[in-house]
Amino acid sequence: MSKILLRRDYKPWPPIDKAMCRVAKAALAAFDHTKKMEVGILLTEDAVVRDLNRRYRQRDQATNVLSFAMEDGQEKPKKIKKHRLLGDVVLAYETVDREAKAYHISLEHHASHLVVHGVLHLLGYDHERSPAEARRQESKEIAILARLGIKDPYR
Repeated sequence: MSKILLRRDYKPWPPIDKAMCRVAKAALAAFDHTKKMEVGILLTEDAVVRDLNRRYRQRDQATNVLSFAMEDGQEKPKKIKKHRLLGDVVLAYETVDREAKAYHISLEHHASHLVVHGVLHLLGYDHERSPAEARRQESKEIAILARLGIKDPYR
């Protein structure tokens, strides 16, 4: 069973903690039910995400989600209490809320999509590599979200 560690440091986030943990577990389960994996989720604010984005991606702006993988494919996976530590997914409240309103969807559904998107990055998917990789990642996101009863975010 996978382990999700959720932390929030920004009060305006609604009480979606359990839903986000369920979504992250569903994303991990889509790959391998037997592996024990650990993912951290941080629900924070735009200012924190902007700082992380500037420091680690050289982009001085807030974004909806960032993923920080613990593995780069070169080293053995780190283990914590028999769990494979994949990394962290960080969501920025103001951006996620603004986008959800613009897309006319619930904040919970939009955040769910972004958690799935972030977990897929931790598992090695990267939509920025090529159009084919973007289609591959989007297809996987759509399938995982459909299992959770969430409509295709790309339509």
